[in-house]
Amino acid sequence: MTKNDLIEAVARKAHLTKKAAAESVETFISEIQRALVKGERIVISGFGAFYVDQRAKKKMFLRGREEEVPPHRVPRFKPGKSLKRVIKK
Repeated sequence: MTKNDLIEAVARKAHLTKKAAAESVETFISEIQRALVKGERIVISGFGAFYVDQRAKKKMFLRGREEEVPPHRVPRFKPGKSLKRVIKK
């Protein structure tokens, strides 16, 4: 499913115009991004949680030589029990 497919589904199920649905989806995504940039955890009951994980500095061997990967932050998602149950069926 693409973002456009999601917008069309929201428009259809919520009886919104495609423009209103697009604004809703864009707002939802931008608010999740904003919260993650601030290091906040976003918990959507029955769905899961978005959070930022800190990766430590590490060394990797690439192209026959050792390179250092600096510490960095990565977005993560942990599915909730309800979502896991629905997918498992």
